[in-house]
Amino acid sequence: MSKHGGDYKSPIATQKTPAETRFNYLLPALKSDPSARLPDGSPKQVNADLIALANAMAEDPPTEAAPAGPPLNSAIPAIYTYWGQFVDHDMTANTDRDGKISNITKPTVVPLDPDRATELPNLRRPTFDLDSLYGNGPGLSDDFYCPDPGEPDTWLYDGAKFRIGENLEIPGADIPPLGDLARDLPRVGRLIESGAVAEADIPAVFSKLPAAAAIADSRNDENLIVAQLHLAFLRFHNRAVDEVKRYPQAFGVAPRPNAAQLFEAARRLTRFHYQWLVVHDYLKTITVPEIVDRVLIDGNRFYQPLPDGGLFAPLEYSVAAFRFGHSMVRGGYDHNRVFGIRPDGTRNFATFEKLFEFTGNGHVIDPGDPSKSTPNPLGGAETLPSNWIIEWDRMTDKLDKNPAHFARQIDTLLVPPIVNMVNQGNSVANQVLREMLRHLARRNLLRGYHLAIPTGQAVAKAMGVKALTEDELKLNNSQALNDALTAGGFLEQTPLWYYILKEAEVHNKGNTLGQLGSLIVVETQLGLLHNDPDSYLAAGWDPTYGVKFADGRGIVSIRDFLEFAVPTS
Repeated sequence: MSKHGGDYKSPIATQKTPAETRFNYLLPALKSDPSARLPDGSPKQVNADLIALANAMAEDPPTEAAPAGPPLNSAIPAIYTYWGQFVDHDMTANTDRDGKISNITKPTVVPLDPDRATELPNLRRPTFDLDSLYGNGPGLSDDFYCPDPGEPDTWLYDGAKFRIGENLEIPGADIPPLGDLARDLPRVGRLIESGAVAEADIPAVFSKLPAAAAIADSRNDENLIVAQLHLAFLRFHNRAVDEVKRYPQAFGVAPRPNAAQLFEAARRLTRFHYQWLVVHDYLKTITVPEIVDRVLIDGNRFYQPLPDGGLFAPLEYSVAAFRFGHSMVRGGYDHNRVFGIRPDGTRNFATFEKLFEFTGNGHVIDPGDPSKSTPNPLGGAETLPSNWIIEWDRMTDKLDKNPAHFARQIDTLLVPPIVNMVNQGNSVANQVLREMLRHLARRNLLRGYHLAIPTGQAVAKAMGVKALTEDELKLNNSQALNDALTAGGFLEQTPLWYYILKEAEVHNKGNTLGQLGSLIVVETQLGLLHNDPDSYLAAGWDPTYGVKFADGRGIVSIRDFLEFAVPTS
Protein backbone atom coordinates (compact mmCIF):
# COMPACT_ATOMS: atom_id res chain seq x y z
CA MET A 1 0.00 0.00 0.00
CA SER A 2 1.38 3.37 -0.99
CA LYS A 3 1.99 5.69 1.91
CA HIS A 4 0.52 8.50 -0.19
CA GLY A 5 -2.87 7.16 -1.01
CA GLY A 6 -3.32 3.44 -0.54
CA ASP A 7 -4.57 1.03 -3.17
CA TYR A 8 -8.17 2.23 -3.24
CA LYS A 9 -9.20 2.30 -6.91
CA SER A 10 -12.98 2.28 -7.02
CA PRO A 11 -14.36 5.56 -8.37
CA ILE A 12 -17.84 6.29 -7.06
CA ALA A 13 -20.45 7.58 -9.49
CA THR A 14 -22.08 10.87 -8.60
CA GLN A 15 -25.58 10.43 -7.20
CA LYS A 16 -28.05 12.45 -9.20
CA THR A 17 -29.92 13.95 -6.26
CA PRO A 18 -32.13 16.94 -7.15
CA ALA A 19 -30.83 20.31 -6.02
CA GLU A 20 -34.10 20.97 -4.18
CA THR A 21 -35.10 18.28 -1.70
CA ARG A 22 -37.74 18.18 1.02
CA PHE A 23 -37.93 18.21 4.77
CA ASN A 24 -39.97 15.58 6.59
CA TYR A 25 -40.44 14.20 10.08
CA LEU A 26 -38.09 11.71 11.70
CA LEU A 27 -41.07 10.42 13.71
CA PRO A 28 -44.03 10.65 11.31
CA ALA A 29 -46.33 8.78 13.72
CA LEU A 30 -46.36 11.83 16.00
CA LYS A 31 -47.77 14.07 13.26
CA SER A 32 -51.35 13.01 13.95
CA ASP A 33 -51.08 13.17 17.75
CA PRO A 34 -52.16 16.59 19.09
CA SER A 35 -50.87 15.66 22.56
CA ALA A 36 -47.35 15.45 21.11
CA ARG A 37 -47.31 19.19 20.37
CA LEU A 38 -47.03 22.35 22.43
CA PRO A 39 -49.90 23.38 24.75
CA ASP A 40 -53.14 23.89 22.86
CA GLY A 41 -53.82 27.50 23.76
CA SER A 42 -54.66 30.37 21.48
CA PRO A 43 -51.80 31.01 19.04
CA LYS A 44 -51.47 34.56 20.39
CA GLN A 45 -50.98 33.26 23.93
CA VAL A 46 -48.56 30.50 22.87
CA ASN A 47 -46.55 33.10 20.92
CA ALA A 48 -46.33 35.31 24.00
CA ASP A 49 -45.30 32.36 26.18
CA LEU A 50 -42.58 31.28 23.73
CA ILE A 51 -41.21 34.81 23.47
CA ALA A 52 -41.10 35.05 27.26
CA LEU A 53 -39.16 31.78 27.36
CA ALA A 54 -36.73 33.02 24.70
CA ASN A 55 -36.11 36.27 26.55
CA ALA A 56 -35.46 34.41 29.80
CA MET A 57 -32.89 32.19 28.09
CA ALA A 58 -30.75 35.22 27.24
CA GLU A 59 -28.85 36.00 30.41
CA ASP A 60 -27.83 39.61 30.97
CA PRO A 61 -24.17 40.48 30.50
CA PRO A 62 -22.20 41.08 33.69
CA THR A 63 -21.98 44.55 35.19
CA GLU A 64 -19.59 46.09 37.66
CA ALA A 65 -22.18 45.57 40.37
CA ALA A 66 -22.60 41.93 39.42
CA PRO A 67 -19.25 40.72 38.11
CA ALA A 68 -19.02 37.74 35.82
CA GLY A 69 -18.98 34.34 37.45
CA PRO A 70 -16.74 31.50 36.32
CA PRO A 71 -16.96 30.82 32.60
CA LEU A 72 -19.14 27.85 31.72
CA ASN A 73 -16.63 26.22 29.41
CA SER A 74 -17.16 22.76 27.96
CA ALA A 75 -14.63 20.10 27.02
CA ILE A 76 -15.36 20.79 23.34
CA PRO A 77 -12.75 22.84 21.45
CA ALA A 78 -14.13 26.04 19.96
CA ILE A 79 -13.84 24.83 16.34
CA TYR A 80 -16.76 22.42 16.84
CA THR A 81 -19.23 25.30 17.23
CA TYR A 82 -18.42 26.52 13.74
CA TRP A 83 -17.80 23.13 12.16
CA GLY A 84 -21.38 22.36 13.16
CA GLN A 85 -22.52 25.51 11.39
CA PHE A 86 -20.59 24.48 8.28
CA VAL A 87 -22.24 21.03 8.40
CA ASP A 88 -25.65 22.62 8.81
CA HIS A 89 -25.11 24.84 5.76
CA ASP A 90 -24.04 21.78 3.78
CA MET A 91 -27.19 19.85 4.72
CA THR A 92 -29.99 22.40 4.80
CA ALA A 93 -31.11 25.80 3.59
CA ASN A 94 -34.52 27.37 4.02
CA THR A 95 -35.60 26.60 7.59
CA ASP A 96 -34.67 30.16 8.57
CA ARG A 97 -36.23 31.85 5.55
CA ASP A 98 -39.72 33.23 5.47
CA GLY A 99 -41.70 32.29 2.39
CA LYS A 100 -45.02 31.02 1.12
CA ILE A 101 -45.04 27.88 3.27
CA SER A 102 -43.26 28.97 6.42
CA ASN A 103 -43.39 32.54 7.71
CA ILE A 104 -42.79 33.61 11.30
CA THR A 105 -42.73 37.36 10.66
CA LYS A 106 -46.49 37.69 11.04
CA PRO A 107 -47.82 39.33 14.23
CA THR A 108 -49.11 35.95 15.40
CA VAL A 109 -47.46 32.72 14.27
CA VAL A 110 -49.85 29.78 13.91
CA PRO A 111 -48.96 26.08 13.66
CA LEU A 112 -49.03 24.57 10.20
CA ASP A 113 -50.73 21.31 9.41
CA PRO A 114 -47.83 18.80 9.59
CA ASP A 115 -48.49 17.63 6.03
CA ARG A 116 -48.16 21.23 4.86
CA ALA A 117 -44.91 21.60 6.82
CA THR A 118 -43.37 18.73 4.86
CA GLU A 119 -43.84 20.73 1.66
CA LEU A 120 -41.14 23.15 2.82
CA PRO A 121 -38.34 22.81 0.25
CA ASN A 122 -34.76 22.20 1.33
CA LEU A 123 -32.45 24.17 -0.96
CA ARG A 124 -29.56 21.84 -0.20
CA ARG A 125 -28.95 18.16 -0.78
CA PRO A 126 -28.65 16.74 2.76
CA THR A 127 -26.23 13.96 1.80
CA PHE A 128 -22.89 15.42 2.97
CA ASP A 129 -21.79 15.85 -0.64
CA LEU A 130 -20.36 19.34 -0.01
CA ASP A 131 -22.66 21.06 -2.47
CA SER A 132 -22.13 24.14 -0.30
CA LEU A 133 -18.48 23.95 -1.40
CA TYR A 134 -18.68 22.65 -4.97
CA GLY A 135 -21.91 24.22 -6.19
CA ASN A 136 -22.60 22.94 -9.69
CA GLY A 137 -18.96 22.16 -10.35
CA PRO A 138 -16.51 23.65 -12.86
CA GLY A 139 -18.10 22.13 -15.97
CA LEU A 140 -14.92 20.30 -16.89
CA SER A 141 -16.70 17.10 -17.84
CA ASP A 142 -20.06 16.28 -19.37
CA ASP A 143 -20.28 13.44 -16.86
CA PHE A 144 -20.32 15.84 -13.93
CA TYR A 145 -23.89 16.24 -12.76
CA CYS A 146 -25.08 19.81 -12.41
CA PRO A 147 -28.22 20.22 -10.29
CA ASP A 148 -29.00 23.15 -12.57
CA PRO A 149 -28.18 21.52 -15.93
CA GLY A 150 -26.04 23.55 -18.28
CA GLU A 151 -25.06 26.07 -15.63
CA PRO A 152 -21.77 24.99 -14.05
CA ASP A 153 -20.24 27.38 -11.54
CA THR A 154 -17.13 27.98 -13.62
CA TRP A 155 -16.48 31.33 -11.93
CA LEU A 156 -15.54 29.53 -8.70
CA TYR A 157 -12.79 27.49 -10.36
CA ASP A 158 -9.43 27.76 -12.04
CA GLY A 159 -9.24 24.47 -13.90
CA ALA A 160 -9.48 21.58 -11.42
CA LYS A 161 -8.81 23.86 -8.47
CA PHE A 162 -10.79 26.44 -6.55
CA ARG A 163 -9.87 30.08 -6.79
CA ILE A 164 -8.31 31.41 -3.58
CA GLY A 165 -8.20 35.02 -2.39
CA GLU A 166 -5.16 36.96 -1.25
CA ASN A 167 -4.99 38.85 2.03
CA LEU A 168 -4.23 42.51 2.46
CA GLU A 169 -0.82 42.43 4.13
CA ILE A 170 -0.65 44.19 7.49
CA PRO A 171 2.95 44.81 8.61
CA GLY A 172 3.83 43.06 11.85
CA ALA A 173 0.92 40.60 11.83
CA ASP A 174 3.30 37.65 11.34
CA ILE A 175 0.69 34.86 11.31
CA PRO A 176 2.55 31.62 10.48
CA PRO A 177 3.58 30.41 8.04
CA LEU A 178 5.11 33.73 7.13
CA GLY A 179 4.59 34.74 3.52
CA ASP A 180 1.42 32.67 3.01
CA LEU A 181 -1.17 35.30 2.15
CA ALA A 182 -3.46 32.96 0.19
CA ARG A 183 -5.77 32.84 3.19
CA ASP A 184 -8.88 34.68 2.18
CA LEU A 185 -11.93 33.61 0.24
CA PRO A 186 -11.84 34.80 -3.37
CA ARG A 187 -13.50 38.21 -3.63
CA VAL A 188 -15.68 39.21 -6.57
CA GLY A 189 -14.07 42.63 -7.02
CA ARG A 190 -10.56 41.23 -7.20
CA LEU A 191 -11.61 38.50 -9.64
CA ILE A 192 -13.08 41.10 -12.00
CA GLU A 193 -10.18 43.55 -11.61
CA SER A 194 -7.59 40.87 -12.31
CA GLY A 195 -9.42 39.63 -15.40
CA ALA A 196 -9.69 36.15 -13.89
CA VAL A 197 -13.45 36.26 -14.35
CA ALA A 198 -15.61 38.36 -16.64
CA GLU A 199 -18.31 40.36 -14.88
CA ALA A 200 -20.89 38.79 -17.19
CA ASP A 201 -19.99 35.34 -15.83
CA ILE A 202 -20.71 36.28 -12.22
CA PRO A 203 -24.26 35.87 -10.90
CA ALA A 204 -26.00 39.24 -10.97
CA VAL A 205 -26.66 39.17 -7.23
CA PHE A 206 -22.88 39.32 -6.59
CA SER A 207 -21.56 41.37 -9.50
CA LYS A 208 -22.07 44.74 -7.78
CA LEU A 209 -20.71 43.54 -4.42
CA PRO A 210 -16.91 43.63 -4.73
CA ALA A 211 -16.32 42.27 -1.22
CA ALA A 212 -18.66 39.32 -1.74
CA ALA A 213 -17.01 35.92 -1.58
CA ALA A 214 -16.96 33.83 -4.76
CA ILE A 215 -18.17 30.68 -3.03
CA ALA A 216 -21.10 28.32 -3.52
CA ASP A 217 -22.89 29.22 -0.27
CA SER A 218 -22.72 32.86 0.78
CA ARG A 219 -23.84 31.93 4.31
CA ASN A 220 -20.30 30.69 4.84
CA ASP A 221 -19.04 34.26 4.71
CA GLU A 222 -21.29 35.59 7.44
CA ASN A 223 -18.83 35.11 10.28
CA LEU A 224 -15.08 34.97 10.03
CA ILE A 225 -14.49 31.60 11.69
CA VAL A 226 -16.84 29.82 9.29
CA ALA A 227 -15.32 31.78 6.39
CA GLN A 228 -11.82 30.64 7.35
CA LEU A 229 -13.11 27.07 7.69
CA HIS A 230 -14.65 27.25 4.20
CA LEU A 231 -11.29 28.53 2.95
CA ALA A 232 -9.60 25.51 4.53
CA PHE A 233 -11.91 23.20 2.57
CA LEU A 234 -11.05 25.05 -0.65
CA ARG A 235 -7.36 24.64 0.08
CA PHE A 236 -7.76 20.99 1.09
CA HIS A 237 -9.35 20.25 -2.28
CA ASN A 238 -6.53 22.07 -4.05
CA ARG A 239 -3.88 20.09 -2.17
CA ALA A 240 -5.79 16.91 -3.01
CA VAL A 241 -5.56 17.88 -6.70
CA ASP A 242 -1.78 18.13 -6.30
CA GLU A 243 -1.60 14.74 -4.57
CA VAL A 244 -3.68 13.04 -7.27
CA LYS A 245 -1.52 14.62 -9.95
CA ARG A 246 1.65 13.31 -8.25
CA TYR A 247 0.32 9.83 -7.42
CA PRO A 248 -2.64 9.19 -9.74
CA GLN A 249 -2.63 5.41 -9.54
CA ALA A 250 -2.65 5.49 -5.74
CA PHE A 251 -6.03 7.18 -5.99
CA GLY A 252 -7.51 5.02 -8.74
CA VAL A 253 -6.78 7.47 -11.57
CA ALA A 254 -5.05 6.69 -14.85
CA PRO A 255 -1.54 8.14 -15.41
CA ARG A 256 -1.35 11.73 -16.67
CA PRO A 257 -4.93 12.64 -15.68
CA ASN A 258 -6.65 15.57 -17.34
CA ALA A 259 -8.28 18.42 -15.42
CA ALA A 260 -11.67 16.70 -15.22
CA GLN A 261 -10.14 13.52 -13.80
CA LEU A 262 -8.09 15.51 -11.30
CA PHE A 263 -11.15 17.42 -10.16
CA GLU A 264 -13.33 14.33 -9.77
CA ALA A 265 -10.69 12.44 -7.78
CA ALA A 266 -9.92 15.41 -5.52
CA ARG A 267 -13.60 16.08 -4.95
CA ARG A 268 -14.16 12.44 -3.97
CA LEU A 269 -11.21 12.53 -1.58
CA THR A 270 -12.35 15.79 0.01
CA ARG A 271 -15.89 14.50 0.44
CA PHE A 272 -14.79 11.19 1.91
CA HIS A 273 -12.38 12.79 4.36
CA TYR A 274 -15.12 15.22 5.40
CA GLN A 275 -17.73 12.49 5.85
CA TRP A 276 -15.38 10.22 7.81
CA LEU A 277 -14.40 13.11 10.09
CA VAL A 278 -18.03 14.10 10.66
CA VAL A 279 -18.68 10.59 11.99
CA HIS A 280 -15.45 9.78 13.80
CA ASP A 281 -14.50 13.22 15.11
CA TYR A 282 -17.44 15.62 15.06
CA LEU A 283 -20.20 13.23 16.13
CA LYS A 284 -18.00 11.43 18.66
CA THR A 285 -17.16 14.79 20.22
CA ILE A 286 -20.56 16.45 20.45
CA THR A 287 -22.74 13.37 21.08
CA VAL A 288 -22.58 10.35 23.38
CA PRO A 289 -19.90 8.26 21.58
CA GLU A 290 -21.46 4.85 22.22
CA ILE A 291 -24.57 5.96 20.34
CA VAL A 292 -22.42 6.64 17.27
CA ASP A 293 -20.80 3.22 17.54
CA ARG A 294 -24.14 1.47 18.03
CA VAL A 295 -25.80 3.07 15.01
CA LEU A 296 -22.68 2.49 12.89
CA ILE A 297 -22.76 -1.23 13.71
CA ASP A 298 -26.47 -1.97 14.07
CA GLY A 299 -27.86 0.51 11.56
CA ASN A 300 -30.67 3.02 11.95
CA ARG A 301 -33.81 2.40 13.95
CA PHE A 302 -35.56 5.69 13.22
CA TYR A 303 -34.19 7.41 10.12
CA GLN A 304 -35.60 5.72 7.02
CA PRO A 305 -35.77 7.01 3.42
CA LEU A 306 -39.10 8.21 2.08
CA PRO A 307 -41.34 5.64 0.34
CA ASP A 308 -39.91 6.68 -3.04
CA GLY A 309 -36.37 6.16 -1.74
CA GLY A 310 -35.66 9.86 -1.39
CA LEU A 311 -33.48 11.17 1.41
CA PHE A 312 -34.57 14.10 3.53
CA ALA A 313 -33.53 16.31 6.43
CA PRO A 314 -35.81 15.67 9.44
CA LEU A 315 -37.58 18.71 10.84
CA GLU A 316 -36.97 17.56 14.43
CA TYR A 317 -33.26 17.67 13.60
CA SER A 318 -33.10 20.82 11.47
CA VAL A 319 -35.43 23.01 13.51
CA ALA A 320 -34.56 21.79 17.01
CA ALA A 321 -31.90 19.20 17.82
CA PHE A 322 -29.13 20.52 15.56
CA ARG A 323 -29.54 24.09 16.84
CA PHE A 324 -27.63 23.38 20.03
CA GLY A 325 -24.60 25.27 18.69
CA HIS A 326 -26.17 28.65 19.53
CA SER A 327 -25.50 27.98 23.21
CA MET A 328 -21.82 27.17 22.55
CA VAL A 329 -20.93 30.63 21.25
CA ARG A 330 -18.29 32.53 23.19
CA GLY A 331 -18.36 36.28 23.59
CA GLY A 332 -14.74 36.52 22.48
CA TYR A 333 -12.15 34.21 20.91
CA ASP A 334 -8.41 33.70 21.01
CA HIS A 335 -8.41 34.09 17.24
CA ASN A 336 -4.70 34.61 16.63
CA ARG A 337 -1.62 36.28 18.11
CA VAL A 338 -2.98 39.73 17.24
CA PHE A 339 -6.60 39.33 18.28
CA GLY A 340 -6.29 36.94 21.17
CA ILE A 341 -3.52 35.96 23.55
CA ARG A 342 -0.46 37.85 22.37
CA PRO A 343 3.14 36.60 22.51
CA ASP A 344 3.73 38.77 25.61
CA GLY A 345 0.75 37.19 27.39
CA THR A 346 -1.58 40.18 27.14
CA ARG A 347 -5.09 39.57 25.86
CA ASN A 348 -6.99 41.29 23.08
CA PHE A 349 -9.69 38.77 22.20
CA ALA A 350 -11.62 38.94 18.93
CA THR A 351 -15.15 39.92 19.85
CA PHE A 352 -18.09 38.17 18.29
CA GLU A 353 -19.05 41.52 16.78
CA LYS A 354 -15.69 41.84 14.99
CA LEU A 355 -15.92 38.29 13.65
CA PHE A 356 -19.05 39.39 11.80
CA GLU A 357 -17.58 42.69 10.68
CA PHE A 358 -14.52 41.19 8.96
CA THR A 359 -16.49 39.28 6.34
CA GLY A 360 -17.89 40.15 2.94
CA ASN A 361 -21.18 41.00 4.63
CA GLY A 362 -19.58 42.95 7.48
CA HIS A 363 -21.32 45.79 9.31
CA VAL A 364 -20.20 48.27 11.95
CA ILE A 365 -22.49 48.39 14.96
CA ASP A 366 -23.77 51.76 16.16
CA PRO A 367 -22.36 52.14 19.72
CA GLY A 368 -25.40 54.15 20.73
CA ASP A 369 -27.90 51.63 19.38
CA PRO A 370 -26.69 48.05 18.83
CA SER A 371 -29.78 47.33 16.72
CA LYS A 372 -28.44 49.68 14.03
CA SER A 373 -25.43 49.12 11.81
CA THR A 374 -23.66 50.43 8.74
CA PRO A 375 -22.27 48.18 5.97
CA ASN A 376 -18.51 47.92 6.22
CA PRO A 377 -17.37 44.67 4.53
CA LEU A 378 -13.97 43.35 5.59
CA GLY A 379 -13.45 46.33 7.88
CA GLY A 380 -13.28 48.61 4.84
CA ALA A 381 -10.58 46.62 3.04
CA GLU A 382 -10.88 44.95 -0.37
CA THR A 383 -9.72 41.60 1.00
CA LEU A 384 -9.29 40.17 4.49
CA PRO A 385 -6.45 41.95 6.34
CA SER A 386 -3.67 39.52 7.23
CA ASN A 387 -3.95 40.30 10.94
CA TRP A 388 -7.35 38.54 10.88
CA ILE A 389 -6.03 35.20 9.54
CA ILE A 390 -7.04 32.52 12.02
CA GLU A 391 -4.57 30.33 13.93
CA TRP A 392 -6.42 27.04 14.13
CA ASP A 393 -4.22 25.48 16.81
CA ARG A 394 -5.93 27.81 19.30
CA MET A 395 -9.32 26.19 18.63
CA THR A 396 -8.71 22.51 17.86
CA ASP A 397 -6.67 20.86 20.65
CA LYS A 398 -8.76 18.69 22.99
CA LEU A 399 -5.85 18.50 25.45
CA ASP A 400 -5.34 22.27 25.58
CA LYS A 401 -5.07 23.67 29.12
CA ASN A 402 -6.39 27.11 28.18
CA PRO A 403 -10.14 27.38 28.91
CA ALA A 404 -10.46 30.22 26.40
CA HIS A 405 -9.87 27.70 23.61
CA PHE A 406 -13.07 25.76 24.29
CA ALA A 407 -16.71 26.27 23.44
CA ARG A 408 -19.23 27.17 26.10
CA GLN A 409 -21.27 24.39 27.60
CA ILE A 410 -24.37 23.21 25.78
CA ASP A 411 -27.08 24.64 28.01
CA THR A 412 -30.15 26.85 28.15
CA LEU A 413 -28.19 30.06 28.92
CA LEU A 414 -27.51 31.55 25.54
CA VAL A 415 -25.45 34.67 26.07
CA PRO A 416 -22.04 34.36 27.70
CA PRO A 417 -20.09 37.09 29.41
CA ILE A 418 -17.01 38.19 27.52
CA VAL A 419 -14.55 36.63 29.91
CA ASN A 420 -11.11 38.14 30.47
CA MET A 421 -11.70 41.11 28.18
CA VAL A 422 -11.03 44.74 28.95
CA ASN A 423 -14.57 45.84 28.14
CA GLN A 424 -16.76 43.57 30.20
CA GLY A 425 -19.80 45.27 31.70
CA ASN A 426 -22.48 46.45 29.31
CA SER A 427 -20.18 46.78 26.33
CA VAL A 428 -21.54 47.17 22.83
CA ALA A 429 -20.13 43.75 21.97
CA ASN A 430 -22.05 42.16 24.84
CA GLN A 431 -25.27 43.93 23.90
CA VAL A 432 -24.95 42.92 20.26
CA LEU A 433 -24.36 39.28 21.14
CA ARG A 434 -27.17 39.22 23.67
CA GLU A 435 -29.70 40.75 21.29
CA MET A 436 -28.64 38.55 18.39
CA LEU A 437 -29.00 35.33 20.38
CA ARG A 438 -32.20 36.50 22.02
CA HIS A 439 -33.56 37.07 18.51
CA LEU A 440 -32.36 33.60 17.48
CA ALA A 441 -34.05 32.05 20.51
CA ARG A 442 -37.35 33.66 19.61
CA ARG A 443 -37.10 32.49 16.02
CA ASN A 444 -36.08 28.97 17.02
CA LEU A 445 -39.00 28.57 19.40
CA LEU A 446 -41.56 30.19 17.10
CA ARG A 447 -40.31 28.20 14.11
CA GLY A 448 -40.66 24.96 16.07
CA TYR A 449 -44.24 25.86 16.98
CA HIS A 450 -45.03 26.90 13.40
CA LEU A 451 -43.68 23.67 11.88
CA ALA A 452 -45.49 21.44 14.38
CA ILE A 453 -42.32 20.05 15.95
CA PRO A 454 -43.28 17.53 18.65
CA THR A 455 -42.38 18.18 22.27
CA GLY A 456 -39.29 16.86 23.99
CA GLN A 457 -41.38 14.47 26.08
CA ALA A 458 -43.21 13.05 23.05
CA VAL A 459 -39.98 12.52 21.12
CA ALA A 460 -38.26 10.93 24.13
CA LYS A 461 -41.14 8.47 24.55
CA ALA A 462 -41.20 7.61 20.84
CA MET A 463 -37.44 6.99 20.78
CA GLY A 464 -37.33 5.02 24.04
CA VAL A 465 -35.35 7.57 26.05
CA LYS A 466 -36.18 8.40 29.68
CA ALA A 467 -37.75 11.84 29.77
CA LEU A 468 -36.50 14.72 31.90
CA THR A 469 -38.49 15.36 35.07
CA GLU A 470 -40.01 18.73 35.91
CA ASP A 471 -37.33 19.19 38.56
CA GLU A 472 -34.62 18.53 35.97
CA LEU A 473 -36.20 21.00 33.54
CA LYS A 474 -36.02 23.66 36.28
CA LEU A 475 -32.60 22.75 37.68
CA ASN A 476 -30.21 25.71 38.12
CA ASN A 477 -32.53 28.03 36.18
CA SER A 478 -33.13 31.69 36.91
CA GLN A 479 -36.47 32.56 38.46
CA ALA A 480 -37.46 34.24 35.18
CA LEU A 481 -36.76 31.08 33.23
CA ASN A 482 -38.75 28.86 35.58
CA ASP A 483 -41.60 31.36 35.61
CA ALA A 484 -41.70 31.25 31.79
CA LEU A 485 -41.66 27.45 31.75
CA THR A 486 -44.48 27.26 34.28
CA ALA A 487 -46.67 29.98 32.78
CA GLY A 488 -46.45 28.50 29.30
CA GLY A 489 -47.20 24.94 30.38
CA PHE A 490 -43.77 23.99 29.07
CA LEU A 491 -42.79 21.81 32.04
CA GLU A 492 -45.20 19.14 30.76
CA GLN A 493 -44.95 19.93 27.03
CA THR A 494 -41.48 21.31 26.43
CA PRO A 495 -40.31 22.80 23.12
CA LEU A 496 -37.90 20.27 21.65
CA TRP A 497 -35.08 22.81 21.15
CA TYR A 498 -35.14 23.91 24.79
CA TYR A 499 -35.46 20.29 25.91
CA ILE A 500 -32.35 19.22 23.96
CA LEU A 501 -30.29 22.01 25.52
CA LYS A 502 -31.52 21.25 29.04
CA GLU A 503 -30.89 17.53 28.66
CA ALA A 504 -27.26 18.20 27.72
CA GLU A 505 -26.90 20.60 30.65
CA VAL A 506 -28.45 18.29 33.26
CA HIS A 507 -27.11 14.90 32.21
CA ASN A 508 -23.74 15.65 30.61
CA LYS A 509 -22.77 18.99 32.18
CA GLY A 510 -22.96 20.56 28.74
CA ASN A 511 -19.94 18.62 27.49
CA THR A 512 -21.99 16.64 24.95
CA LEU A 513 -25.59 16.37 23.91
CA GLY A 514 -27.70 14.10 26.10
CA GLN A 515 -29.18 10.77 25.10
CA LEU A 516 -32.14 12.15 23.14
CA GLY A 517 -30.22 14.95 21.46
CA SER A 518 -27.44 12.54 20.55
CA LEU A 519 -29.88 9.99 19.17
CA ILE A 520 -31.67 12.49 16.92
CA VAL A 521 -28.41 13.92 15.54
CA VAL A 522 -26.69 10.55 15.08
CA GLU A 523 -29.75 8.86 13.56
CA THR A 524 -30.07 11.71 11.07
CA GLN A 525 -26.46 12.07 10.01
CA LEU A 526 -25.67 8.35 9.91
CA GLY A 527 -29.05 7.62 8.36
CA LEU A 528 -28.18 9.89 5.46
CA LEU A 529 -24.72 8.34 5.08
CA HIS A 530 -26.00 4.76 5.40
CA ASN A 531 -28.57 5.37 2.66
CA ASP A 532 -26.36 7.34 0.28
CA PRO A 533 -24.76 5.03 -2.33
CA ASP A 534 -22.06 7.65 -2.85
CA SER A 535 -20.97 7.95 0.78
CA TYR A 536 -17.67 6.81 2.25
CA LEU A 537 -19.59 4.05 4.07
CA ALA A 538 -20.92 2.61 0.82
CA ALA A 539 -17.40 2.69 -0.62
CA GLY A 540 -15.82 0.97 2.37
CA TRP A 541 -13.41 3.91 2.59
CA ASP A 542 -11.28 5.04 5.53
CA PRO A 543 -8.35 7.48 5.89
CA THR A 544 -5.77 4.85 4.93
CA TYR A 545 -7.03 5.40 1.38
CA GLY A 546 -6.81 9.17 1.66
CA VAL A 547 -4.22 11.90 1.37
CA LYS A 548 -1.44 11.86 3.94
CA PHE A 549 1.21 14.04 5.48
CA ALA A 550 4.80 13.73 4.27
CA ASP A 551 5.63 11.48 7.24
CA GLY A 552 2.85 9.07 6.28
CA ARG A 553 0.36 10.11 8.96
CA GLY A 554 -3.27 9.92 7.97
CA ILE A 555 -5.94 12.55 8.60
CA VAL A 556 -8.00 11.39 11.56
CA SER A 557 -9.18 14.64 13.17
CA ILE A 558 -10.33 18.10 12.17
CA ARG A 559 -7.01 19.33 13.56
CA ASP A 560 -5.19 17.13 11.01
CA PHE A 561 -7.52 18.27 8.23
CA LEU A 562 -6.81 21.93 8.90
CA GLU A 563 -3.06 21.39 9.22
CA PHE A 564 -3.04 19.58 5.87
CA ALA A 565 -5.06 22.36 4.24
CA VAL A 566 -3.12 25.24 5.79
CA PRO A 567 0.32 24.01 6.93
CA THR A 568 1.80 26.18 9.66
CA SER A 569 5.41 25.10 9.20
